[in-house]
Amino acid sequence: MPAFNVADHDGNTITNEQLVGKKTVIYFYPKDSTPGCTAEACNLRDNYEHFLAQGYQVYGVSKDSQKSHLNFIAKNNLPFPLLSDPTTEMLQAFGAWGEKKMCGKTSIGTLRKTFVFDEENILIKIIDKVDTKNHSEQILG
Repeated sequence: MPAFNVADHDGNTITNEQLVGKKTVIYFYPKDSTPGCTAEACNLRDNYEHFLAQGYQVYGVSKDSQKSHLNFIAKNNLPFPLLSDPTTEMLQAFGAWGEKKMCGKTSIGTLRKTFVFDEENILIKIIDKVDTKNHSEQILG
């Protein structure tokens, strides 16, 4: 797992070292409260008990502000932390920042990707083609 040091929605510092000892899902998404990102977050929320039952902790990451994350969590009753990476350092370290195409236009931004790690922070799965409505199944299935 790449090294990182970012704040969660409450302003608590979260580092890669704090995640050792539990299986971890880190999913990167472009923007709070957009249709695809909301569908993805709500799918993970609806299946959160399955993640806990299998020993996983779940973190969402975008470059949105802590305030935006708080609103997104409250609006959608999300039970897991959202990490704020306004500098894109964490996004870049994970390879979740780069060129993307949408509606025929090319831009630089957050790439929707998910990483699954074991208890020792060793990568066991990368999901590059995220199905926002069935993401939990992609991770746990």
